[in-house]
Amino acid sequence: MTDTVDDVDLPYDENASQQKKIEALQERLEVLESQNEEMRDKLLDANAENNKYQQKLERLTHENKKLKQSPLFVATVQELADEGVIIKQHGNNQEALTEVTDEMREDLSPDDRVAVNNSLSIVKQLNDETDVRARVMQVDQSPSVTYQDIGGIEEQMDEVRETVEMPLKSPEMFEDVGIDPPSGVLLHGPPGTGKTMLAKAVANETDATFIKMAGSELVHKFIGEGSKLVRDLFDLARQEEPAVVFIDEIDAIAAKRTESKTSGDAEVQRTMMQLLSEMDGFDDRGEIRIIAATNRFDMLDRAILRPGRFDRLIEVPKPDADGRRQIFQIHTRDMNLADGVEFDELAEEIDEASGADVKAICTEAGMFAIRDGRTEVQMTDFYDAWEKIQQDESEEEDVSRTFA
Repeated sequence: MTDTVDDVDLPYDENASQQKKIEALQERLEVLESQNEEMRDKLLDANAENNKYQQKLERLTHENKKLKQSPLFVATVQELADEGVIIKQHGNNQEALTEVTDEMREDLSPDDRVAVNNSLSIVKQLNDETDVRARVMQVDQSPSVTYQDIGGIEEQMDEVRETVEMPLKSPEMFEDVGIDPPSGVLLHGPPGTGKTMLAKAVANETDATFIKMAGSELVHKFIGEGSKLVRDLFDLARQEEPAVVFIDEIDAIAAKRTESKTSGDAEVQRTMMQLLSEMDGFDDRGEIRIIAATNRFDMLDRAILRPGRFDRLIEVPKPDADGRRQIFQIHTRDMNLADGVEFDELAEEIDEASGADVKAICTEAGMFAIRDGRTEVQMTDFYDAWEKIQQDESEEEDVSRTFA
């Protein structure tokens, strides 16, 4: 804080020289200017604070006004008549004829969603209805898996690329031959053989929109929810086409139909009916390719297996010895291996191992080296890892028998 004016002495006595009086007055002027500057800064700060509280007051006033307003109801436009617009309110299916402005009438069409007030007057037009769960299933960032990360299933990989990638990248080849490209591929086989990894590689290699879901995510408690989600997923795929839809564990919603009368089974069957309709119904599906995977091929309903829905049924078996050796090389390429590590003999011995088992062996072998304080992984670590995995699987089977 600067000095106040009272702190400045004014030599007005008769003996003071004119020069001293002038200097005193200049000093007092400087003090007054400094005080004026401080007051101006305080005023600016006060105005900024006032503006902040004014904006907060306006926001709270607006929110208070919105809270006092009556809620709007969702309705669907049924018909554009000469007398006005016929709408049907959701929930009670009540139909009403309401008038709209000429400007709003031009923007409306049948099946549009609108918001109406208590008097059933249209207040505004709403966006197309798409379940938020459907948009969450869209993959925005491509997986890191590539075809080079998959070994032992080259034949199956080529078939998937022909079925899914080629129609998206080179559609003119099918036009020149005069055939429609395959519409879908079903991957089936034991767990851990690389079915999901194949789908991830497709998502990485193609520029198409990739939408992934699990069959269990389509099973819901309330009637119509599952079929609505399926419909929204394919609507999303049409909006973003070209698109690839991947359905993992499809047996959760596409199992063989039975005579069961329970509401749960009936809802699962309704969801499957909607999926069948979307895959090969009356409307053209467009540039949408479908990949599905299952461990229980024997459980699938025959209707979903027919050509037109899945044109390719690709079995992904456990890898042979050469395939297991390739998978070992893939999962150990970043590992610090000791001299003399060779996988030919081990690949021959683990004849029941899947690709996932081989990956687990590599990880566990690295853990053995870490426990021993080594930076290199030795051949004995891989054999010890295989024994440990077999022992763990045997213990799990014993526990399952105990509680069975």
